[in-house]
Amino acid sequence: MFASNRNHIDMLLFLVVITLMFMSLGIVYSASVFWSQVKYGESERMLLSHALKVFLGLVAMFIGIKLDYHKAQRFTKLALLLAIGLLAVTLVMGGEAKGASRWLRYGSMGIQPSEFAKYALLFHLAALIAVKGELVRDFKHGFVPIIIWIALVTMLVMIQPNFSMGAMIFGLGLLMLFIGHAKLTHILVLFAVVVPLLALYMWSAQYRQVRMMDFFQGHHGSGLHNYQLQQGIYGFANGGIFGVGPGESKQRDLFLPESYGDFVFSIVGEEYGFLGTMFVMLMFLIFVLRGFKIAQHAEDAFGRYVAIAITCAISLYALVNAGVTLGILPTTGLPMPFVSYGGSSMVFSAFAVGVLLNISSRTDLHPRVTQLPVLGEIDADEMNVGKVY
Repeated sequence: MFASNRNHIDMLLFLVVITLMFMSLGIVYSASVFWSQVKYGESERMLLSHALKVFLGLVAMFIGIKLDYHKAQRFTKLALLLAIGLLAVTLVMGGEAKGASRWLRYGSMGIQPSEFAKYALLFHLAALIAVKGELVRDFKHGFVPIIIWIALVTMLVMIQPNFSMGAMIFGLGLLMLFIGHAKLTHILVLFAVVVPLLALYMWSAQYRQVRMMDFFQGHHGSGLHNYQLQQGIYGFANGGIFGVGPGESKQRDLFLPESYGDFVFSIVGEEYGFLGTMFVMLMFLIFVLRGFKIAQHAEDAFGRYVAIAITCAISLYALVNAGVTLGILPTTGLPMPFVSYGGSSMVFSAFAVGVLLNISSRTDLHPRVTQLPVLGEIDADEMNVGKVY
């Protein structure tokens, strides 16, 4: 007789994320080697920094796996309040980079609170929707309280300024409301009101105007962002089907600005070719399929909504990043999850995946099989005890 214990994580999902994280070591090293030499005088410094971030990401993932997500539900509001506090502090005391205050730094260490705020908001929205149930359809008592949280986080991120991150957070918030069965009319009215405001805010900064003009009109050489896109596309063209080989990128040699960050996918395309980019996207496709499968079999509403939120957040970031590097979408500052150079994205996304794996371990998808004796079944040796021959 066999008994099943629900304590296996989804190994395929785990292997996909681990593969991306370890692949990133080689990709980031190749993409950053010249920039690291120019900035720090050490070709391997950025690799060592990224390796530390991968290690911290692995630690965060295993913490998420061990954490009982049911217990975490009680602390989602506290985590979100902490995230909002950190966003507020960042506006006053944050380190400035490229004209934006997005980082809190202590010595050589830094954290981007918006990455933490993104997941804190999604987790709390999952908790609210799970608890409210059908009350989400009530405008005053269900819809509005949730919108207040979404609006607060979105505005604090926007005024850093970080338009692309703020827009993604707002979009993910609306997606959670849709999945949580909020009234479609409420969502559409909110969308109709907010989108024009976001468009006005986006157009208020000249550099964002340049990005959009470059995207829609294709002004070659009209700005740095268009230049970066052109160099990224050259990388894909150089790679062809099979790529030029690991470490053989030409675009990384000061042609493609910060090739290890938002445009690291271009280096993948150049060095590993079309097949390499398809392999990376296949990893994310498997991630999406497994994530939704886990959500479908989650044992409670909170687990289901959290699983959907994590799956959508990571997969949409990957899709947008790939679209940007290919020129399909306007240039943004969103990283490729688990691949781009960046500690905050790596650690918080890895922790979120750990929670997703924790949810998977409490489903019927991956039962651990153990052999137990059947009641009344007696071993043959025991039957012979006391028998006289």
